[in-house]
Amino acid sequence: MTQTYADFHRRSLTERDAFWAEQARRIDWQTPPQQICDVSRPPFARWFVGGTTNLCHNAVDRHAATRPDDRALIWVSTEVGQEKVYSFAELQAEVEAMAAMFVAQGVGQGDRVLIYMPMIPEAAFAMLACARIGAIHSVVFGGFASVSLASRIEDASPKLIVSADAGSRAGKVLPYKPLLDEAITLSTHKPARVLMVDRSLAPFERVPGRDLDYAELRREHDGARVPCTWLESNSISYTLYTSGTTGKPKGVQRDVGGHAVALATSMDWIFGGKPGETYFSTSDIGWVVGHSYIVYGPLIAGMATLMYEGTPVNPDAAVLWSLVEKYRVTVMFSAPTAVRVLKKHDAALLKRHDLSSLRALFLAGEPLDEPTASWIADALGVPIIDNYWQTETGWPLLTVAHHIPGVEAVPTRLGSPGVPMYGYGVKLLDENTGQELSEPNQKGVLVIEHPLPPGALQTVWGDDARFVNTYWQSVPGLEVYSTFDWGLRDAEGYTFILGRTDDVINVAGHRLGTREIEECVSGHAAVAEVAVVGVADQLKGQVALAFVVPREAPATPEAAQALQAQIMKRVDEQLGAVARPSRVVFVSLLPKTRSGKLLRRALQAVAEGRDPGDLTTLDDPGALAQVRQRLQG
Repeated sequence: MTQTYADFHRRSLTERDAFWAEQARRIDWQTPPQQICDVSRPPFARWFVGGTTNLCHNAVDRHAATRPDDRALIWVSTEVGQEKVYSFAELQAEVEAMAAMFVAQGVGQGDRVLIYMPMIPEAAFAMLACARIGAIHSVVFGGFASVSLASRIEDASPKLIVSADAGSRAGKVLPYKPLLDEAITLSTHKPARVLMVDRSLAPFERVPGRDLDYAELRREHDGARVPCTWLESNSISYTLYTSGTTGKPKGVQRDVGGHAVALATSMDWIFGGKPGETYFSTSDIGWVVGHSYIVYGPLIAGMATLMYEGTPVNPDAAVLWSLVEKYRVTVMFSAPTAVRVLKKHDAALLKRHDLSSLRALFLAGEPLDEPTASWIADALGVPIIDNYWQTETGWPLLTVAHHIPGVEAVPTRLGSPGVPMYGYGVKLLDENTGQELSEPNQKGVLVIEHPLPPGALQTVWGDDARFVNTYWQSVPGLEVYSTFDWGLRDAEGYTFILGRTDDVINVAGHRLGTREIEECVSGHAAVAEVAVVGVADQLKGQVALAFVVPREAPATPEAAQALQAQIMKRVDEQLGAVARPSRVVFVSLLPKTRSGKLLRRALQAVAEGRDPGDLTTLDDPGALAQVRQRLQG
């Protein structure tokens, strides 16, 4: 008998231990868990207590034993014009060789390995090698500035750093080694060894006695066998520093067993991935999506994972679809920003390739506006599935799950990422009273009840007090995890994300979410992209400023003025005059990181005449320069 998703979700909370005990069977355990969830020390939670397992075994070895020749890792770089496919047996050999290198340098269980690399296979080998021997990896986005990298080296205190000579983006080589050397100089912690992969993209100097050559050690350890270290479920698998953090970096710490179970379950129920199929995430390993859904998730599910070094428009705007066709991709994961970039190109490019293998496109990382969702849905003819989550949660918090046996599928709804996923006790609370909002369409703070489900962060690395103070004490008297996002829920239970609670603009005493204004502006037919920020104003405290990328640049100043008037009128009509931007600034591109995140705080700083800070991750430095010019013009 088919049950409703609401009943299914309710059971995941009311019969928590029985529910997750069933999901724990999806992975291999050397020792079965003795207790499903230990909540004796709230707000901390320990999952699958006493069970011993290994992430690398579940992602690689168990598949190599039964399907050694099946594809596991597909690497494509349009930057250097190379492609390589590794079977599960070949992937295991590479990971064991890397693990042998680590062991030879004295790296063992609990030691940290910092990975500062571009999107190359060796980065995945390094992550999996750490998982194999019980070391803790901390991946830092490749090309991160020296000062930021130094703070992460200092916080993680790695015994070993794995890096490469350079990365490449849109044909531009970014040397990593000088940045890394400067970071080590700045850090009070000095790693004993640095393992370098030389791609022959940028010359670099080796530090005698410290820097090791990957190619040389790979030959030395060819054929090495390194057994998996079986770890108690709550051992640390990795730390990942949240982007945009100021001051001391905040390392999200994740476990082993809960992480593996959560990913295995999500690959089946949320993404519908099956062994032997191909999963393609366009993210970067430096972000949580890259951890969960480039490296670990697809491999745990027995799928081939496509790892891509390149942009969505090089050599042309059909490159992603050519990969879908060539490697028969069944499930794809990208970001709304990438789709908006493609939206500015000829839609015929989407029809150039055979996309019949593709079952769904998942989009996350920032809110998905209705015009973008409708455009890509019409173009691809497959479900476009929004999903909302965080570095801290590790897997989707809000989406729709279409693949749960015996459970009714939840239809998608444009503008909403969906409904709370199994295991998440989600509430909307009034920001002033902390009371739960029971009526539909009321704006509140999105929170999660204790305990967080498997796969969510355990704590902040080395700082339990910060974990408690940051996430669990924002609502006095209530033990809830704050997402720091505004949301509302409609009458059918769909949640809509309205932006960060700290992205609120206060205009003459009126509190406005930038997300709401962006959604309104993006609905104008002439608008391709938009970013709205609050800018200091002597009279009103703050005013909204809209940076708009038009589909076609206005031909004359008069045309620009007319379009600006139309946009402002639209905001007037839909949100009221108080939300009307003080100005609409037309630009040809918005400042984004290489992973596609809009740098709204940099826009705000430039608009207010302040230093925008570290821009190492900026994809195109010309974007902010253009913003300055247009603001002055």
